[in-house]
Amino acid sequence: MSAYLVAHVKVTNPEAFKAYGAAVPAVVEAFGGRYLVRGGDPEVREGNWTVPRLVIIEFDDLEAARRFYESPEYQEILPLRLAASDGTVALVPGI
Repeated sequence: MSAYLVAHVKVTNPEAFKAYGAAVPAVVEAFGGRYLVRGGDPEVREGNWTVPRLVIIEFDDLEAARRFYESPEYQEILPLRLAASDGTVALVPGI
């Protein structure tokens, strides 16, 4: 069953965030992840959208998503994101 990494991110330092943005796609791909959503500028139709940047990455299963997030490769670049943004990241099983 597919699983998803879902992140709500507010970039606080766009220049510094570029290094993370350039490095992370190769790591996602190496762990079998596929971006479904990566960005902002939603067309809000209802409610009050408060997410500046939404990222959804699909993995084959929850274990693959965990392997990605916990991998030394991702942990090496994670400080780049943490230093340049605020946000929430969750791993969510699909249906």
